[in-house]
Amino acid sequence: MNTLKLTIKELLNNQIKTPNDLSMIKKMMAKKYKISCPTNVNLLKVYHEMIKNKNIKKSGALEILLKTRPVRSLSGIVNVSVLTKDYPCPGKCIYCPKEKGIPKSYLNNEPAVMRAILNKYDPFRQVKMRLLALKKTGHPTDKIELRIIGGTWSFYPKKYQIEFIKKCFEACNNKNEKQKTTTSTRSTQVERDEKNKNLNEIQKKNERAKHKIIGLSIETRPDFITEEEIKRLRNLGVTCVELGVQSIYDDVLKLNKRGHKIEATIKATKLLKNAGFKVSYQMMLNLPGSTIMRDIKMFKELFFNNNFKPDFLKIYPCAVLKETPLYKLYLTKKYKPYTANQLINLIKIIEKEIPYYVRVQRILRDIPSQSIIAGPTKISNLRQLVDKNCKCIRCREIKGGYNPKEKLYFFRQDYDASDGKEIFLSFEDKERKKLYSLLRLRITSKSEAYIRDLHTYGQLLPINYTSTNSIISPQHRGLGKKLIKKAEKITKQEFSLSKIKIISGVGVRNYYRKLSYRLENTYMVKTLTQ
Repeated sequence: MNTLKLTIKELLNNQIKTPNDLSMIKKMMAKKYKISCPTNVNLLKVYHEMIKNKNIKKSGALEILLKTRPVRSLSGIVNVSVLTKDYPCPGKCIYCPKEKGIPKSYLNNEPAVMRAILNKYDPFRQVKMRLLALKKTGHPTDKIELRIIGGTWSFYPKKYQIEFIKKCFEACNNKNEKQKTTTSTRSTQVERDEKNKNLNEIQKKNERAKHKIIGLSIETRPDFITEEEIKRLRNLGVTCVELGVQSIYDDVLKLNKRGHKIEATIKATKLLKNAGFKVSYQMMLNLPGSTIMRDIKMFKELFFNNNFKPDFLKIYPCAVLKETPLYKLYLTKKYKPYTANQLINLIKIIEKEIPYYVRVQRILRDIPSQSIIAGPTKISNLRQLVDKNCKCIRCREIKGGYNPKEKLYFFRQDYDASDGKEIFLSFEDKERKKLYSLLRLRITSKSEAYIRDLHTYGQLLPINYTSTNSIISPQHRGLGKKLIKKAEKITKQEFSLSKIKIISGVGVRNYYRKLSYRLENTYMVKTLTQ
């Protein structure tokens, strides 16, 4: 322990600025005291103890360097995934696995599923465990994007949905950082205090909580999206909907027993965008009934046809799993997956069709390779192989390479989508290879203005960081406010509209209040004046 304290003091005295500086001093201290090279996790633990005991002063720069897997907070937020119980799914898709006691489409050896099983699917415990793990590895948890996963959310019992969301918010509102990892029933004081409160009260508390839920997404089927469902989702605090689209071809959907036609996707996309939601599509390559050429044509259609044009994409090449009906087709040679080279070349072609306004969130499901019987999804580094020339948002995020002296340029891209006007605003470098901040403004066919997305990228900084700390990240430097002003000006001057709405995450409402927005029917609303 003493050598770890001495190492921390040495790091602070040298005012290290780079990972190489950190590595050099760690090796030097290990050699000097004849110990093994200290891990970042152990150093972080001692660092926090020294801060608590007032032995040293806080150093934001050192905290960032000591983080493990820094990518987890380099998009300006941290993601927390929470898995639901194994309620029935209305779908009968032939590629979808089903294990006893596990939500459909998931397997018991996936990381998120293992966490859920350990915590008996209790959302409170799942969230607390994830927050604790992030904190131990040095990641700020002020700004959380909560992702609810597991089957078709909209098909679950309504009472279960409300209680599930309540417990997620309770976990973020709870000041107690410690989380037991036993599987005993939760019986904390939080549960006793909060169980009689309604969801609205618990959400309101999150506006001031340490762990603010700034975005909330759910997974569902396109044929479950209705105007009534959209109102329910907004009351739950949902800001983004992942639609299991899979294919835009009716014959492919039918062959794979999807249970709906492409009309459902078109309708759902329009309803969601007109209510201000961010829309994510889950798309599958190599489905039975499709071909390489059809898959290429499908992705061209996604961004040419105004009925689609999603904001986010998850590209999941079809994998053959033992727990699926597709496995039988594979055994009888009625289904043949693409080769590794075919898939790599296919995705390289597809990525050329991805516009600047789309974020490709994932390529490949997080399925352990030992569960895959056949299919090129065994290529674990697929994204690294195909991302070199991709211009999607994720590939251009500034991440940790922020230089405060670099000149930023304002870009605007207008496009038609779902009978409305989409206006994508951003701050980037001149070549559009580094993305700092973005805003999505939608003008609906009914002449309503919605800010559907506002995001500043780079290293996540705690909300109470001062401007002097912010030189390590574009966050807290006013980029979001500038984009909002530009969106307000466009709404007022170009479309002659006097009101603008923001689909705000619960935890970020106070940010918009400072900009003269007020809460109105789950949206932050502002009346625009000259």
